[in-house]
Amino acid sequence: MIQLNNLTKYFDKLTVLKGINLEIADGESLAIIGPSGCGKSTLLKLLIRLEEPTSGSVNIDRQDIARLSDEGLMRLRKKVGMVFQSSALFDSMNVFENVAFALRLHTDLREREIHRKVMEKLAMVELEGTEGKMPDELSGGMRRRVSVARTLASDPKVILYDEPTTGLDPITSVTIEDLMIKLSRELKVTSIVVTHVLQTVYRTTNRILMLHEGKFIETGTPEETQKSKDPVVKKFITGGL
Repeated sequence: MIQLNNLTKYFDKLTVLKGINLEIADGESLAIIGPSGCGKSTLLKLLIRLEEPTSGSVNIDRQDIARLSDEGLMRLRKKVGMVFQSSALFDSMNVFENVAFALRLHTDLREREIHRKVMEKLAMVELEGTEGKMPDELSGGMRRRVSVARTLASDPKVILYDEPTTGLDPITSVTIEDLMIKLSRELKVTSIVVTHVLQTVYRTTNRILMLHEGKFIETGTPEETQKSKDPVVKKFITGGL
């Protein structure tokens, strides 16, 4: 379980998150929506300590992650993987090396086992036969799937998706959404999706929270959110915010 307790984040004089509280159950598929710049991506970074909170805490499996040692933080980042909007691939490495990177850096696995895991994860995202390609030879959707495979290499219990379909064409977006649904169903991972693409939210998650001015102003199922009477939520889902 993930718990956010009175979580607050300032950047200089700008308050991005204002004392938010949230519980996320194991295996849940959750979306955080809101306009650009509302703090969605900052919240994801707080979950893996790429940012530190100004106050409050993030607890994962009853541990306050701010108190973790370097070794504990490394274990956390194996347990909680993140798929970045930019894919964040190393341009100088081929697909295989990108997916294998963290395994070589943070594990004592033999090369044979690394090869097995990399090929298994590439098959899972339907990228068999691409292991020798360089990132600049891949389409945007393929790069995004390599990023997912790299995240899966550490067998995480939680996957954080930062704008997973933003910038992709409609057909490719559906492919990525189908992959997200498959991983949630087959691997039973907890999925936390940050996006402003509502189709992705409606297809891949079962609970939605809207972040506005540093606080959650709405929580509910996709169906409930679409019927919200909150004027800010209504404006956002109709494209006016």
